[in-house]
Amino acid sequence: MGSAARLYLAIARGSFRRYSTYRAATLAGVFTNTVFGFILAYTFLALWRARPGLGGYDTSQAVTYIWISQSLLVTVAVWGGGFQDDVQERFRTGDIAVDLYRPVDFLGWWLAADLGRAAFQLLARSVAPITAGVLAFHARLPHSALTWPVFLLSVLLAVLVSFGLRYLVSLSGFWLHDSDGVRAVMLVVAMFLSGMLLPLGLFPDGLRQAAQVLPWAALVQVPADIFLERSTGSQVLGGLGFQLAWAVVLLALGRAAQLLATRKVVVQGG
Repeated sequence: MGSAARLYLAIARGSFRRYSTYRAATLAGVFTNTVFGFILAYTFLALWRARPGLGGYDTSQAVTYIWISQSLLVTVAVWGGGFQDDVQERFRTGDIAVDLYRPVDFLGWWLAADLGRAAFQLLARSVAPITAGVLAFHARLPHSALTWPVFLLSVLLAVLVSFGLRYLVSLSGFWLHDSDGVRAVMLVVAMFLSGMLLPLGLFPDGLRQAAQVLPWAALVQVPADIFLERSTGSQVLGGLGFQLAWAVVLLALGRAAQLLATRKVVVQGG
């Protein structure tokens, strides 16, 4: 393993350990996800009993979809957060200038840290909601053992896409000095277009087709369909390819925006 790889692995491990120290916050988050899972699951049950087969999902799939979305909410940072909070604070203090002089790539540093965060959240915040869904609502688990590793690969790609989106939002701070407004807009967009609240197949024509090709669909909709085994064979490869393509595009855009931003750095406060 090269020195650069060891460095990024150390950053990811450090991030994992950092988030593991917030035990009370983690437990509170698990409780909140589970409570909202119950509320949304009962809502979906009522809706699907009134409209069986809505969006191509049977009742079991629809209820399971809710528990998957709740399990992935924090892991893929649908609502933002993670490294964004750290970067925003460093913009406010001016410490961002120090980051740019580190002997490590700015994007690589935060990507490694975010992967460490996501790994912890997947372990800590996903098991309880899925377990609650299985016990209380007979949520559907994958029938094929192969689905599990493919699902985890899809979650990894979802985290990369999420990081790419959040990284671009964070870089807006180089010009705006405060990215909170952009983050607020992105939160609303991600909430609806990721499939977190409703599967994208339930959207009206036009909006549905648009939502399915935008990067936010890679965050929840694609992993959920893989978990539910609605996607099979070439459809699975197509979903993974869709996620990979958006991850590459967004990371490339992030790299380009970083190069532009560092040509003219304005540090607040001096």
